[in-house]
Amino acid sequence: MAAALSYEDLRKHARHLENEIDLKLVAFSKLGAGIKSPPAHSSSDAVPLLSGEDTFEAMALEIEELLNKLTQVNERMAEQPVSGAAMLHTLQRHRDILTDLSRDFRKTTSQHEVRREREDLLRGSGDSFRGDGVNNRRDIYLKENQHLHSSDRLVNEQIAIAMETREHLTNQRQTFKRLQTRFNDLSNRYPVINSLIQRINLKKRRDSIILGLVVSACTILVLLYIFR
Repeated sequence: MAAALSYEDLRKHARHLENEIDLKLVAFSKLGAGIKSPPAHSSSDAVPLLSGEDTFEAMALEIEELLNKLTQVNERMAEQPVSGAAMLHTLQRHRDILTDLSRDFRKTTSQHEVRREREDLLRGSGDSFRGDGVNNRRDIYLKENQHLHSSDRLVNEQIAIAMETREHLTNQRQTFKRLQTRFNDLSNRYPVINSLIQRINLKKRRDSIILGLVVSACTILVLLYIFR
């Protein structure tokens, strides 16, 4: 593209590239969606899928090259002196179109890649693409295996924590039982201590009763005062 191209020339070139890319994206999308697994009974079943893959890859490279050219044209237009709001609107419009075209290209490429991986995974081991399919399946199985190992390790850690907690609680329970046994032994061995403990408990019970009676009496007096 010559350096002397005017803004109008650049704009026309951008429109031409946009139309060309748009048409190729339609065919590109149909090609990506139309690639199917070859029939298993065919002896030359690798040929249709291979040619389809080659065509898809070639068209992807072609569209990517056109997108790069359109990007350069947009940059050249942005370098031109701005003549008014209409020019700014036109530049923004071309940038938006480039963004939409690039997004559609990436979307079609990504969908095709996902579809191809799914077909490789579902295809039998006797397929002519056994090497790629086995590699893809092996990677998926390894990831699943690692995920299972991680989950198993987390479960084992939780079980170990629960067992440790249970053992700790069991030890505490045994400790309390031993303390209670010793305390009962002391009470039985020394009747004075047992008698003193009983007196203390009796005094606490009596104090609680007295306190309850006082509170009840005060409550009754307050109610009588209020509703008098």
